[in-house]
Amino acid sequence: MGISQYLKEIGRGKQGARPLGREQAADLFGQILDGAVTDLEIGAFCIAMRVKGETPQEMCGFLDAIHARLQRARSAGGKPVVVLPSYNGARRLPVLTPLLAGLVAQRGLPVLIHGAATESSRVFVREVLHAMDLQASDAAPVIGDGQVAFVPTEVLHPGLKRLLDARRAIGLRNSAHSLVKLMNPCVGPAVIVSSYTHPEYAVSMAAVFELTHATALLLRGTEGEVVADARRLPQMDGFLQGQRVTLQEGRKGTLTELPELPKEVDPETTAAYIRTVLAGRKPVPDSMALQVEHILHLASA
Repeated sequence: MGISQYLKEIGRGKQGARPLGREQAADLFGQILDGAVTDLEIGAFCIAMRVKGETPQEMCGFLDAIHARLQRARSAGGKPVVVLPSYNGARRLPVLTPLLAGLVAQRGLPVLIHGAATESSRVFVREVLHAMDLQASDAAPVIGDGQVAFVPTEVLHPGLKRLLDARRAIGLRNSAHSLVKLMNPCVGPAVIVSSYTHPEYAVSMAAVFELTHATALLLRGTEGEVVADARRLPQMDGFLQGQRVTLQEGRKGTLTELPELPKEVDPETTAAYIRTVLAGRKPVPDSMALQVEHILHLASA
């Protein structure tokens, strides 16, 4: 046991490092999740992968290890669960992931939000959901049609949460921050809604969805959240069991008519705005309305 043999391969710098095979990557990441390695080895892994960069095959191996260990949610009625990862939170714009969840649930699908706070300076989805009287689940839930559930990452797997928390000590993101946006924490069919912040991630994330035969929606999100930016119309790509299809062509620049978003990002203001939109007293931002339709299309395909 131990991951030193893998660190020798991935830790030789950007030019000298060699990629791991999928099975090797699964073994390495499984040992990290199981707590079988030291903090020093975890730090070495995080820095080595940060310098080298993950290949799609390595990411698939890491996901294999995660999926073998997750506590998984399930749909009560058999419909696909719409999965919304939420790990970035609000910086300058309100975190509207609960609004996207509510809009999808109003159309009759079960929705799972999973996430964790990864920075101390932002407002995270858990705080907004608490302001909306939706409490976190302490076990992997069974989700009814038209319901929204929130599961903290540590409930899905505590080892994954520990790896996310390594950012606080190291000061840098690691592979786990991408993996949580790619994983399927459900038993049975699911639509994974995922987002990227930099164009190069769009390429690598798409390759992982193809290799894992996932059904997913991929777009450039809002400050790292999986919600379509209300000020723009981003490109949205769908994956049906790994087969890629462009669902929405993006539009450059800012939309001519902008929605009236809250000026404050605190949980109470955000929750009040979400309630107003879900009640029909304010319009749904156009880009989010289109995103909902694309999610429904993928769920019914």
